[in-house]
Amino acid sequence: MAFFLSRLLARWILARGWLLPVAVVVVVFVTSWPLMALAEPAGSELVRPGNYWWYFVVTAATVGYGDFSPETAAGHVVGGYVIIGGIATLTAVFTRLASALEQAKGRRMQGTEPVRATGHTVLIGYTAGRTERIVAQLLADGVTGLVLCAGEEVPVHPMPAEPVDFVRGDPTAAGVLARAAVHRAATVLVDMADDNEALAVAVTVDHANPAAHVVVALRDMDRAELVRYVDPKINCVLWHTPRMITEELISPGIADVYTELMTAGGAATYSVTLPESPGTLGTERCRIALGRAFGVTILAARTADGLVVNPGWDGELPGGSVLYYVGPRRLTDAEIAAALRAPGG
Repeated sequence: MAFFLSRLLARWILARGWLLPVAVVVVVFVTSWPLMALAEPAGSELVRPGNYWWYFVVTAATVGYGDFSPETAAGHVVGGYVIIGGIATLTAVFTRLASALEQAKGRRMQGTEPVRATGHTVLIGYTAGRTERIVAQLLADGVTGLVLCAGEEVPVHPMPAEPVDFVRGDPTAAGVLARAAVHRAATVLVDMADDNEALAVAVTVDHANPAAHVVVALRDMDRAELVRYVDPKINCVLWHTPRMITEELISPGIADVYTELMTAGGAATYSVTLPESPGTLGTERCRIALGRAFGVTILAARTADGLVVNPGWDGELPGGSVLYYVGPRRLTDAEIAAALRAPGG
C-alpha cells in the first residue's frame, strides 16, 4: 500500500508541475499566520499584515534577517513549520526546474524543439564527416546561427558540442521546415543523399521561403536545369566541392564565378613564367603592365619562397617567377616580355 501511495503521489506531482510548490507555499502561509497570531502575545509586531509577509518570505527561504522573530515557544514551533514548508517548496521548485531543463535538453538532442532564430542558416541533410567539415568552415568564417535539419535516420544531435541547433524529421514536410524556422532563414543549404531528394527538398524550401538564398549541392550538374525550373535564383554547386559550397553560402553568386572560369569560351585561369632578363620586377609593375595590355588580373605568384595568393602591390617578383592570372586567353612569353618592356610597363 505504501508503495502504491508513493507512486500515486509522484504521478500527481509530475502531472501538476508548478502547481505543487505554489500550493505548498499558499497552504503554509494561510495556516501559519493565524497560528502565529494565536501563539504570540497580543499586539505583536510580527503578526501585523505589513510585517508577517516579510517574516514569512525570509524565514521560508531560510535567510532569516532577524528583524522580526517570534517571542514564545509556541511561536518558535510555528516558525519551524514555516521553515519546513519553505524547504519543501524550494525543493519542489528546484526539482521542477531540473526536470524542465532536462526535458528541454532532451528535446534539443532529439531535434523536436522549435528553432526561435531569425536570419539564420539552415543546413538540410546530414552526412557523417562531411557535414561536420562544412559546419567547421562556416564557423571559422564567422557564420553564426546555424541550424541542422536531418532526417529520421539521425536519431540524436550529431554535433552537440557545436553552436548548432538540431531539428529532426522529413525535410520535405512543412512542419519540419517550420520547426527549423526555414521561413525566417536568410540562407539554406540543401545537401541530401542523392539529387532526387535534393530536388524534392528544394521545391519545399522554395515554397516555404522564396526570398532565402538557397544553395543545392548536386552530384550531377545536369540536374541544375531541373532545379532552376523551381526557381532561377537557386544556386547549384557540385557536391564534391564542400569549400565551394561554404563560399557560396557566405558570398552568394561566387559559384557562378567559379563555373564561368572553368567553362571553355570565356575568361579562364592561366599561368605564365616571367622572363629572367629584366631581373626582379615589382608586383605593381606586373599588374599594371599586363592589365593594361591584355586585360588580365593577377591571382597569385609562385617564387622560390612558395605560393602567394593575391600578392601585395609592394611585393617583388624575381625573374623566373610563375604568375597565375585570369584573362581572355593564354599569353605567350613574347607578349609578356613586350608588355613589361613597354613605356610605363
